[in-house]
Amino acid sequence: MPNIALELGKQSATFGVKSAYGEQADVDGVRIVPVALAWSGFGGGSDEAGNGGGGGGGYAVPLGAYIRRGDDLRFEPNIVSFLAVAIPFVWVAGRALSRVIRALKR
Repeated sequence: MPNIALELGKQSATFGVKSAYGEQADVDGVRIVPVALAWSGFGGGSDEAGNGGGGGGGYAVPLGAYIRRGDDLRFEPNIVSFLAVAIPFVWVAGRALSRVIRALKR
């Protein structure tokens, strides 16, 4: 059985900047570089009998893209993904704040 840590290390070598910034694309003279928030995790183990296993997973949220037109470079956010993250966050933060205020009033 190959060493799990070495295998995971080889597979995760392409994570990091490559998973956060996509491949550059040129569309009608406009240069586009997609940007995402990405994270991943791995784990593995074995017992004294030599039985082992491992696994991993990852997740990415598209944040937007860098757009270059001539000399102009700007970031255009992905509004849909922003709303998908912001709405639940605001709801949870508001709910927690209301509970804190209610507890302080007692």
